[in-house]
Amino acid sequence: MAHLTSNKDALVARVRRIAGQVAAIESAITGDAGCSTVLHQVAGVRGAVIGLMDELLEDHVREHLARPGLSDAERAEAADELITAIRRYAK
Repeated sequence: MAHLTSNKDALVARVRRIAGQVAAIESAITGDAGCSTVLHQVAGVRGAVIGLMDELLEDHVREHLARPGLSDAERAEAADELITAIRRYAK
């Protein structure tokens, strides 16, 4: 996917920040941090993952559904991929 390649560094940086947040949750739990601290950290990770998903979904729609010049078959395939991803994410 060329659109991910062009934005790869930013996406990887975002994923690494999320990984750092998850590591902080592990440290908080193993370090006997208070419940509210861990809950706030988990909420932060959830928000970060939702933000990443939003960005990826937007990129997919713009590149594979809304871009002029795509065939009906290409749009249909992209729509199916999007529906599958949303269903999986919504579980």
